[in-house]
Amino acid sequence: MATTMSLMNKRRFLPLFVTQFLNAFNDNFYKMAMVMLVTYEIYSDPTREANFNAIAGALFILPFFLFSALAGQLADTIEKTKVIRMVKTAEIFIMLFGAAGIYLQNIPLMLTALFAMGVHSTFFGPIKYAILPQHLKKDEVLGGTGLVEAGTYLAILGGTIAGGIIPGDIAGVGIIIVAIIGRVTAQSVPDAPPESDAPTAKMDWNIFRSSWQLVRDTMHIPHLFMAIMAISFFWGIGAVLGSIFPPMVKNAIGGDNTVATLFTAFFSVGIAIGSIAVNRLLKGIVSAKYAPASVIVMGLFVLDLWWSVSHWGPVGPELMNWYSFLMLGKGDRMIIDLLGISIAGGMFVVPLYAFLTTTVAKSQTARTIAANNIVNSGAMVIGAIVYSLLVSAGVSIADTLFMIAAACLISAWIAWRLHKACDIAALQVRS
Repeated sequence: MATTMSLMNKRRFLPLFVTQFLNAFNDNFYKMAMVMLVTYEIYSDPTREANFNAIAGALFILPFFLFSALAGQLADTIEKTKVIRMVKTAEIFIMLFGAAGIYLQNIPLMLTALFAMGVHSTFFGPIKYAILPQHLKKDEVLGGTGLVEAGTYLAILGGTIAGGIIPGDIAGVGIIIVAIIGRVTAQSVPDAPPESDAPTAKMDWNIFRSSWQLVRDTMHIPHLFMAIMAISFFWGIGAVLGSIFPPMVKNAIGGDNTVATLFTAFFSVGIAIGSIAVNRLLKGIVSAKYAPASVIVMGLFVLDLWWSVSHWGPVGPELMNWYSFLMLGKGDRMIIDLLGISIAGGMFVVPLYAFLTTTVAKSQTARTIAANNIVNSGAMVIGAIVYSLLVSAGVSIADTLFMIAAACLISAWIAWRLHKACDIAALQVRS
């Protein structure tokens, strides 16, 4: 097995890694700057803040549901680096609108830019995974996928911190600069032409028909069906957790924006650790054998987080900063919970993405990832909507965490079914 970190000095991997890193960084830089502006400066009502976070999350994910089929068709039928360069050019213009929304404190303009960034990421998403089997050897794919996933969440960490602490007027300039740098690094990504057995370049522009056909043609394969369902359930849970964090910090434990940033930062670090650790455990072999245990561990940490939040006590009128939070003592337990949730989550999801890209023909990888993105985004939008409905119905943040812990049991069952399906697929290959 090749040393995973050695990929970082290879042109066939590094430019793509950096471009994806900057892409994830800017997504979260912008989203966090927008969320903090709305949560701490524009709104002063817990229900409106929670609903805004849910709506923002759904708007960013909705393009994955609508346009992933087009993105998959495009990525499998034309030169992939052309798509990368096109979407990175578009990002510069999108961030100009986003910066204007931040400066003007115009919520519709900010949300429009967020939706456009979702469209941008929809077309970039299938490529970042589908291009790996073209540029990497078979025993490098799991390690490369882990590095991409770890880099993504470290970028989320950096973008989250930047968006959480940098004033809006400076953040507006920053998101434009990062978009420009991302376009420059995209120029160095090696060519990735269509495979010889790739489908024809004829596009089906009917987003509903093409999406349905793509999902149908992918999900009828048992092991792909289980992998996509497992990933989708995971991201559905993740969407609810992501929506919970800012209002939970402010309204349930009395923390300011620096505490919210601290939470997301530790969550991102944990995902990165889990993404690298699972490659070490699996020794480069793509397998889902650790997935059921990982998601059960994740659920146990969510359950402990529920206990901490539900027993936090009354929140004072003054919001505490990150240092005051850590000095309380009981804040340490919440940080450990966040790390446990995210490390287990990284160990759960990374092998599943590698599984999707290595068990289909290279000419079909982008479409497979696109089908996965469609189902994932549907689960995430449903998760965000369900959370918004729970908030409107008066369900507390602590009770929502308890429901998430229970949902992890369902995810563990799906993961166990997937592991069995993988075993059957492996036996069929050997026979």
